[in-house]
Amino acid sequence: MISALISITRPNDPEAIDRLADTLGALVAGVAAGLVGDAVIIVAGANPAIETVAEATGAKVVLRGRGASPWSAGARAARRDWVLCLEAGDVPAEGWIRLLDRFIGTARPEVSLARLRRPHTGLPSRLAARGESVIGVTAPRPGDLVRRDRLLSGPKFARRLKVRRVPARLERS
Repeated sequence: MISALISITRPNDPEAIDRLADTLGALVAGVAAGLVGDAVIIVAGANPAIETVAEATGAKVVLRGRGASPWSAGARAARRDWVLCLEAGDVPAEGWIRLLDRFIGTARPEVSLARLRRPHTGLPSRLAARGESVIGVTAPRPGDLVRRDRLLSGPKFARRLKVRRVPARLERS
């Protein structure tokens, strides 16, 4: 099982709640399939609307400190060994449950990071991802499936991690 970490970068945006609802709604199939065990919503400040959505869905809300990594803050509240880092509005495409379940079931102990494809990222992000595939990754980003213990060590990984591609992809609502 995995924990889903959902970061909301702009909680006061009028569409933030709709994006969060889209992401949580997409995760329901993963819960039903036994892949997703819990969800953690990460925000910079308290927001009653987000807390209401979290309470209705059984998710936990975590406040991250100023300048702190949302993923490290969320990992402290996560209950599973693997966490899926998402932004509000990310929706896993069809087939993601089977692909992530297979990856987790076959990953060797030294494998700590898998990356889902995010077609909605811009050119600079795609170029950076190409470089990371060669030299490794120093910090997680949305669309990463990471071992929880790697996130607990801080906002950056202690050493560069090799990226394993997972053929699953994320879409944007």
